[in-house]
Amino acid sequence: MATPASESARELLKRVPLFAELSEEELERVSQVAIPRRFPRDTRVFHEGDAGDACYIVREGGCRVTREHRDGRAITLANLGPGAIFGELAMLDGGVRSASVEAVEDTELLALPATDMRALIREHSQMAEKLVVALTRRLRDANERISRQSFQTVPSRVAGVLRQLLADDEVRPEDEGGVTIRLRQSDLAQLAGTSRESVSRFLATLERAGVVRVGRGRVTVHEPERLRSYIF
Repeated sequence: MATPASESARELLKRVPLFAELSEEELERVSQVAIPRRFPRDTRVFHEGDAGDACYIVREGGCRVTREHRDGRAITLANLGPGAIFGELAMLDGGVRSASVEAVEDTELLALPATDMRALIREHSQMAEKLVVALTRRLRDANERISRQSFQTVPSRVAGVLRQLLADDEVRPEDEGGVTIRLRQSDLAQLAGTSRESVSRFLATLERAGVVRVGRGRVTVHEPERLRSYIF
């Protein structure tokens, strides 16, 4: 019989595209091996180069994914909100972490131990097939984004990143009718593959047009649909 905790974990798993095709029975099996984890703000979940012993799903809070250059510079690869999954390749190859992840606020995660997940995959071939298809779909989407960004201008890339962030759960509604993305301009620049100065100039253009309002560590988007006109 399912416990309230496993039911809560199962509901969270349903929100994750990687597990979207799993049956209720399969979701229950995964939820039974899930372990709740809490991380205070500004603490590392894991470091680049660590052993890949689990994948994680964000239940509450948010995380930042970064990679470090040998000269010490850090590049933000993604900002993750509730429902996001990371470290999922550990379920398959057991390799080392390709990036670091830190909590940007007090965060609750659901950990799926790699050994337990591999055991489930070995024992249930249909589950393995569904996960492989989902991972392949994610890879295709990533390749499409990389290809698209290679031909986009800076404003187009920044507007595209803003639209993507608006689709995530890490945004907050504002009283003025806009939606706030809590992100530093330097992080936005890294996500768009450009400089902070270029992002600042483009955000100023959007602010003059009434599309956004820029604040310290945040961008409030008042007219999300107008971002489309900057993407080409």
